[in-house]
Amino acid sequence: MDCFHYPYDTGTLLRKKRRLKRELLAQNPAPLHKRVAILGGSTTNEVADQLGLFLLTYGIEAEFYQSEYAQYWQDALFGTPELDAFRPDIIYIHTNWRNITAFPALSDDAAAVDALLESEYKRFAAMWDALAQKFHCPIIQNNFERPNYRLLGNRDIWDIHGRSSFIARLNQKFYQAAAARQAFYLNDIDWLAADFGLSEWNSGFYWHMYKYAMSLDAIPALAANVAHIIKAVYGRNKKVLALDLDNTLWGGVVGDDGVEGIAIGPELPEGQVYAEFQSYCKALKDIGVVLAVDSKNDEANALAGLAHPDGVLRAEDFVTVKANWEPKDRNLAATAKELDLGVDSFVFADDNPAERAIVTAQLPGVDAPALDRAEDYIKVLDHGGYFEVTALSAEDRAKTEIYRQNAQRAAAQAAFADYGQYLDSLAMAAVIHPFEPMAVARVAQLTNKSNQFNLTTLRCSEEEIRAMAGDENWLCLYGRLADKFGDNGIVAVAAGQRQGSEVHLRLWLMSCRVLKRGMEDAMMDAMAAEAAARGAKALVGYYYPTAKNAMVRDFYARMGFAKTAGDAAGNTTWRLELAGYAPRCAHIQVTR
Repeated sequence: MDCFHYPYDTGTLLRKKRRLKRELLAQNPAPLHKRVAILGGSTTNEVADQLGLFLLTYGIEAEFYQSEYAQYWQDALFGTPELDAFRPDIIYIHTNWRNITAFPALSDDAAAVDALLESEYKRFAAMWDALAQKFHCPIIQNNFERPNYRLLGNRDIWDIHGRSSFIARLNQKFYQAAAARQAFYLNDIDWLAADFGLSEWNSGFYWHMYKYAMSLDAIPALAANVAHIIKAVYGRNKKVLALDLDNTLWGGVVGDDGVEGIAIGPELPEGQVYAEFQSYCKALKDIGVVLAVDSKNDEANALAGLAHPDGVLRAEDFVTVKANWEPKDRNLAATAKELDLGVDSFVFADDNPAERAIVTAQLPGVDAPALDRAEDYIKVLDHGGYFEVTALSAEDRAKTEIYRQNAQRAAAQAAFADYGQYLDSLAMAAVIHPFEPMAVARVAQLTNKSNQFNLTTLRCSEEEIRAMAGDENWLCLYGRLADKFGDNGIVAVAAGQRQGSEVHLRLWLMSCRVLKRGMEDAMMDAMAAEAAARGAKALVGYYYPTAKNAMVRDFYARMGFAKTAGDAAGNTTWRLELAGYAPRCAHIQVTR
């Protein structure tokens, strides 16, 4: 469905949305269900329809609440029985510049303008506070685009009386709020409007006729941008950018033209285009996107091309370089296996449409945007929102190095005949600790990103994690793991709810990059000890099957639990008596 890839086919999206929804649901019969409340300062029907479509492309089926026209502030501050009963998982406040209640008058002095600015900001801040206190869920707020006219001409942007100036100052206060608040995200319609074309975005016809905040044709782009935030919050981002080389990272074919003949660097306009694209990919790596090479090439030629003196990317920037004559879908599948990731974590960047078609046909879930002109490569990848950043941790920034360390561990394993000796050789050290403020963002991120080693697939926002940590009836632990090759960071999370003499394990997950290392044993030992210390007699565990977590179907059986219930859907319940519990962890030095 190319209509969901940038540039969007707005005609298809707007006219054939019912058919598209049926097709998307057929492709993903078990989506993640989320309740999305849209509080609008304008008409939001089409916004909800388009947002629902884009979320379905990420495997999220949304149920919507929409405020009555322009009742966003009243709904937020005073509530409605319908909104309260809806219990949103996420709230989107869809406002625009027309929802600013007052602008400076030419007679206002600087103090009056400052007071007006503060009053307008506080009106929104009070709304965010009320919603956060009541619903404890992520909030997405539009910033403000400019009107498509300037009463003061070029002076409008700097004169304190100009609307452009006032909006810019109000946006800056919103940005400060986004930096300070938890689970609060800005949808940058200021950028969207500029990218779309301010005069086309600000359609007087659609506002006065239908009370749409922007042109109808702009709504799919708006919906896509909001969907990028929501899918990132719920762990549906892509993780790996697999790149072709010839005519993708440089101009020309290195095997034919030689290293000296490829276009890269400042000498020619074409070379500058490819150098800029390499710089963009390098910047993606710095925010946690893992880079890989998937190219039909001789390896020696590929490495020589990556060593070009005017190139930006080097071989060490990639977690793996697969340059051979195997089909690219096989190379990509092999990379996914090495990284212990699903192929749906990959974006495949190749200038050849035939190669893109083969990869997406053989590996459903891989995104392969149309990279047809080198000068548009950055725009297409960037507008696609594949790697939307809603949180940026130290673990994210070190992703490539973490995966490279895993490859070193795999190589070391091959030298040992006994797996236990190999584990001992890693000199592993774990720290297991109750949830604490510094770990909340990473813990929430793991609950939304971990799919394979995840017993219940409970997805949690940062607010929900904080609520668990502050509730004495919850027992919450996270685990870090390091070894001689490096620090893996926070890789395991478990949370149990005390009910009488039992602790019910509602959340149990682990990053796949530390599978079969014994961290699950260390976490179980810690959970059992903590539960016993609080007077519990038993642990009760739950397994809820998904399309991706079959690997932990028998996890509780391996941990010594007895199965107590099961149903036709594969949901199972398990119980472990704590009396006489014997510690299981044998190969990790644990600090609690």
